[in-house]
Amino acid sequence: MKVTAEKNEKVANMIFATIYPLYLNRLEKNGRTKEELDQVIKWFTGFDQDTLQTLIDEKVTFGTFFQKAKIHSNAHMIKGVVCGYRIEEIEDEFELYKQCRQMEKLIDELARGRKMEKILREEKK
Repeated sequence: MKVTAEKNEKVANMIFATIYPLYLNRLEKNGRTKEELDQVIKWFTGFDQDTLQTLIDEKVTFGTFFQKAKIHSNAHMIKGVVCGYRIEEIEDEFELYKQCRQMEKLIDELARGRKMEKILREEKK
């Protein structure tokens, strides 16, 4: 599937605080914890716990959320399909949409029981 400017805009305007509980609910149904969810989000975005909580409390949009993030240098290693979109094929002009899908891929892997050390990708030496 191709990302459109409308789709990118729609995601940019979604409120992170309304989606976060949905992520958490899915993970808890699969035996994972809020701490694990936060660990994955913090790894990907570079936020600390206080900043993450502030962004949730302030009900920021995904646009603002990813603007403030310092995306992990190994984010390019996140590949695969999420919601019908192959992450590595999302065009650079839709960077926000790509970042959202990358984060969702990490959360998806967590929900499926993947080990944390595999989710938090590290370059092989």
